[in-house]
Amino acid sequence: MNKLKNIPIFKNEEEEREFWANHESSDFVDWKKSKRAVFPNLKPSTKTISLRLPEHILDELKMLARKRDVPYQSLIKMFLKDRLNEELRHSG
Repeated sequence: MNKLKNIPIFKNEEEEREFWANHESSDFVDWKKSKRAVFPNLKPSTKTISLRLPEHILDELKMLARKRDVPYQSLIKMFLKDRLNEELRHSG
């Protein structure tokens, strides 16, 4: 195996992104020695949005959420994610 190159010190994230976009990581890291990292408490970053829904749709969502014993906002996220996965599966 070739000798691994040293990873440079970056001034900021933008410089690091640019570097990795143009370099092969296997020139710098021996992936055979890597171990899988587990981050059990890591939550995906979220962004707050405002969404206007007709009252009857919101009422139905809340009713379904109560039946499933989940917050209605979580149910909306689950529905959106399921639909997004379906669309992505069929689009490509």
